[in-house]
Formats: sequence, C-alpha cells, structure tokens
Amino acid sequence: MSTKEYVSSYVKRAKAAQQQIQFYTQEQIDEVCVAIGWEVYNDHNIEILAKLAVEETKMGNVQDKITKHKNKVLGVLKDVQHAKSVGCIEVDDEKKIRKYAKPVGVVGALTPVTNPTATPASNGITILKGRNAVIFAPHPKSKKATAMAVQFMRDGLRKVNAPEDLIQVIEEPSIEVTEELMKQVDVVLATGGGAMVKAAYSSGKPAYGVGPGNSVSIVAEDANVKDAASKIMGSKAFDNATSCSSENSIIIHESIYEQMLEQLISLGAYLVSEGMRERLSMYMWPINDKGYRSINPKIIAQSAQSIAQGAMLPVNDYVKVLLVEGREDIESDFFSQEKLSPVLTVFKYSTFEEGYRILERLTDNYGTGHSCGIHTFNDEYVKYIGSTIRSSRVLVNQAQAAGNGGAFFNGMPSTVSLGCGSWGGNITTENITFKHFINVTWVSEYFTPKRPTDEEIFGAYFASGKKDRQ
Repeated sequence: MSTKEYVSSYVKRAKAAQQQIQFYTQEQIDEVCVAIGWEVYNDHNIEILAKLAVEETKMGNVQDKITKHKNKVLGVLKDVQHAKSVGCIEVDDEKKIRKYAKPVGVVGALTPVTNPTATPASNGITILKGRNAVIFAPHPKSKKATAMAVQFMRDGLRKVNAPEDLIQVIEEPSIEVTEELMKQVDVVLATGGGAMVKAAYSSGKPAYGVGPGNSVSIVAEDANVKDAASKIMGSKAFDNATSCSSENSIIIHESIYEQMLEQLISLGAYLVSEGMRERLSMYMWPINDKGYRSINPKIIAQSAQSIAQGAMLPVNDYVKVLLVEGREDIESDFFSQEKLSPVLTVFKYSTFEEGYRILERLTDNYGTGHSCGIHTFNDEYVKYIGSTIRSSRVLVNQAQAAGNGGAFFNGMPSTVSLGCGSWGGNITTENITFKHFINVTWVSEYFTPKRPTDEEIFGAYFASGKKDRQ
C-alpha cells in the first residue's frame, strides 16, 4: 500500500464518521465532548497515560503530566460547556444578521513529543465541538502514548453511540505520512516545532500553527519577590519545562536582584558559576556533524539533575532549576534561546526602559509573537508592555507555563495550541479553540438604508483645515 493509499484509508473513515454527525444537535455534540473528556480526565486513565508518556519519551515526569491532564482537559470542557457551535450561534437584531455554525470537516492534528497525551486530549474536545472528525499524527517517539489517549477517547465515543472513527491516530507515523495527511484533510492543526509548522503552512490546506516559544518575564522593583519566585520556579520546573510557555529568561530589577536570586535558590534553584557556564553551554548546544551548534536532544524536558550530571556540574539532590546569568550579546548567546529544559537565564536591569529593551531583544531573537510577562503592581508598566511588545500574550503576576494556555486563575481561553500571529509566522494571535474549527454562514436581511452624511464622516477632518494644505 502506498503512502497516499495508507493515509486515504484514514481520511475515508473520518469523512464517513463525520457525515454521520453532521446533523447532531448542540446537546448531542456536547454529550460527545463530555464523554471523550471524561476518558482522558479520570484518574485511572490519566495515570496510565502519564506513565506511558514518560516511559516512551523519557521526558517530563508522571505527577506533573497527571496535573497537566486534569487542568487542561477540565479547562477546555469548562470553556465549551455552554458555548454554541451548532445551528444559529448569534443574532444581531440591529444589523439583522444571523450566524450559523457548520463543521470544517476532517482535521489533521500534529502532536509534539513533549506533550503526547494532553495535546490530543485537549484538541480532541476542541475539534469535535464543531462536529468535525480528527486524525492525530503523533511524533514517532511518542506514538504509543498518543495512540492510548486516542483509544480512551474512542471508548468515550462508543459509550454515547457516536462513530469511533471521529477520532483516529496514525499508527505508524513518519514524515512522509504526516505530509500526505496534511494534503488530504480539510484543515491542519500543527502543535510542535518550527519545521512542523512550516510544513503545515506549505501543505496547501488551511492551517493553524504555533510559533516558537521563548517566554520571558520582567520582575519589577515593586514585585512581591516571594510570590514571583514561587510562581517562576513552579512554572519552570513543571514537567521538566516541556511547555513552550515556561519562562526561559527573567529580567530582574537591580534593587531586588540579589533578593530574588536568594529566594529562587531557597526554592531549589542552583546558580551556575561563570567558570561552569561554558561547560553547560557546550553540553546543551554541542557541535553537530555539520559543524554547527544545535540543542542537545538529551537535555529536552530532562530534570535539572540529569542536565547537571551530563555537564558535570556539582549540584545537590534537591536542585530543580539551573540558573545562568545572561550576557549583553543576547543575539549570539545560546542561553537567550528557547531551551525546553529547567534552565533559566537571569538578567539584571536598572530602569524600566532598559528592562523592556532586554525583553524586546530576547523576544525578537527567538520567540517573537509567543508570550511574555511581568511581575509588578505598576499599571503603567503593564500598559506599556501591552501596547508595544510583539507578543500575543502578556501575563501579569502569573506563572506562564500554567497561565498562557488558560487557567482557572485567569481569563485566557483554555488550549494547548497558542497562535503567535504574523510575528511568529502564524495566521492568528489567539489561543486556538473550538471557534477556529467551525465555518460560519452569515445570513443578512434587508433593512431601510442608513447612509451616513458626508458631514458625519468628514466633518472633523474638514474643520481641522488640513484638507486644504498644499
């Protein structure tokens, strides 16, 4: 069987299943979402998934993956619980517009090795909310874990008499198969590395992608140091920093710099000495066969202990995060990049303008459009960052790994897929939700014309006298 035929067999089953639910009511599809959600939320199944994911990928840790499942799946279910995705979803009486939701069809969803079970679990609910079908293309190194998550969700479909082929997974994934899948489906959702996202946008099909992450937080002079340190440490150490939202760098005001470092160290951080910095750098970014330095796969989503051992750093058993002081040559320093590991780069600044400039350079160097944050109670700082930074999300006094994709302590939509806008080479800056997987028909009715006068549109401009300037 050719690759084209192999993929086609999945797509045909998905289309047949999707056609069976195209006239499901809102109540029916909501029951489907709850049913599949429960299968990847209940403690028994989550523990199986977490253990298999860690065993197969050798990334992250079991307890944090269980927590991630609980938070992400429940968060998505909360967001879709009362949302309209079937039939008439909006009426505007003034403009005499009615909007009707329709499925987009079959979605090809690419999943990352760093998050092989929570990603399909969350995206499965999100995609089916719009009465669509989905085919997951897992990373080859996490195919068993993703397949198990899909099987649990198929069990949920069966329990509510919905077609099981609404959710499928490529059993033998490869680059060739994934590329063919993207050609045959109706919409592509790519959650993963830059190469994957670029391929999705080159597939010829509508695609939602995620830009590279390099989340950065400023810790301002008025910050609650204990609170900021606790949130940053919890975020950075969580699941060994598998999340693209985990802080990669923090920028600390000079007046609280030493205090902040002491607090981080008390919580389990270890400050790498200047003498050991280069050793760690060479271990994390070794020279490859082509003579270039690239990130060492052995450090991705590994514990601080494992990374320290590989770099031969003398750390205590309780260390959870490695701290490295940043340098002025941000654009050429590897520690300014996304690291996907519990290694956190720290910078010192003296004025807000200087701190913002470091934030801007770090973001633009690697991770434009993704996320950043600030720990402060100064609303002027918040407004300035919000109005100027080229990031899609700015979190205030929050842990970024938990908060960017939506949490019960903020109003961000729950998701595992974060759009980064044109800055990150994506089509949207939004958190990807069910709204991105429905087509909407606008029904417009005639009303008596309401044409504005020239005075209403041009009056202020004419009065300014500027139109007559030579």
